[in-house]
Amino acid sequence: MKIMVTGGAGFIGSAVVRRAIAYGHSIVNVDALTYAACLDNVASASESPEYAFEHADIRDASAMSAILCKYQPDAIMHLAAESHVDRSIDGPAAFIDTNVTGTYVLLEAARAYWMDAGRPETFRFHHISTDEVFGSLGEIGFFTEDSPYQPNSPYSASKASSDHLVRAWRETYGLPVVLTNCSNNYGPYQFPEKLIPVVILNALSGKPIPIYGAGDNIRDWLHVEDHAEALLLVIEKGKLGRSYNIGGENEMTNLDLVRMICAILDRLKPGKTPYADLITFVTDRPGHDRRYAIDPKRIREELNWRPTFTPETGLKQTVQWYLDNDAWLNALHTRSGVGERLGIAR
Repeated sequence: MKIMVTGGAGFIGSAVVRRAIAYGHSIVNVDALTYAACLDNVASASESPEYAFEHADIRDASAMSAILCKYQPDAIMHLAAESHVDRSIDGPAAFIDTNVTGTYVLLEAARAYWMDAGRPETFRFHHISTDEVFGSLGEIGFFTEDSPYQPNSPYSASKASSDHLVRAWRETYGLPVVLTNCSNNYGPYQFPEKLIPVVILNALSGKPIPIYGAGDNIRDWLHVEDHAEALLLVIEKGKLGRSYNIGGENEMTNLDLVRMICAILDRLKPGKTPYADLITFVTDRPGHDRRYAIDPKRIREELNWRPTFTPETGLKQTVQWYLDNDAWLNALHTRSGVGERLGIAR
């Protein structure tokens, strides 16, 4: 299968690219190379003759049409997005522009390409989204594919909007789409603004490890390699017009997660004192959702997918990767937002 991947130099997108190339797919990686993108993420894949890269922005209609015409992909996996909640609080306009307008532009380019090709039934437009579109859960219950949309941040609202656009293009124009909504991802190559890499880097630097509020917010953690596997299953075998929730089945409070990372670091690279001593509670994020948890029953029963990483195995692998990849990290230290507290404006 020839797949056009948008955002393929980002965290999740690059995991999809690496795995797809390993499985023998042809990949066209389309990325605008904004602050969180890094071509080193796909260095291993780029050596393959089945890999191509196009430096382009999904908001550029002529560029999207030209790329589709040039490569004639069998499917589009749309991962390009602004994704950091804290950044969306400080600057929501970029999230509306990329996540909403960009998705619209890409949908229109895909629709024209599909129609010009004679509306092939084998074509797929796979939109990758987040569980944050569903809002916040209480102490019990899980998000399902039928959960109502209740986004609480500019980021999640922009992703909810893009989900609705994709569904509308299916219902109105017949575009063959599939959608996925995932829980919190972690793993190698994650840009150092999200919780897990921030904890690792601050701990190794002897800096305070910030935890929002009391640290009792709960997330379901999904290893990025498990996620990439699920996404490729959906693009190949998912039912058209269907959405699939992808979760790690690994619920933890933020505080428990941070303590686990500190304990792993204590074993792998002991410091003078336990790393957990660096934990510092800071003012909570505005609109911080209480709990996310996904019921992945549909993808498990229809596509026979289950996560393979446990918190212990996944976090150990992730911490070790960051310890082994100083060069990758050092190259990102000067980029916008690294090491800064974002998302405190009201």
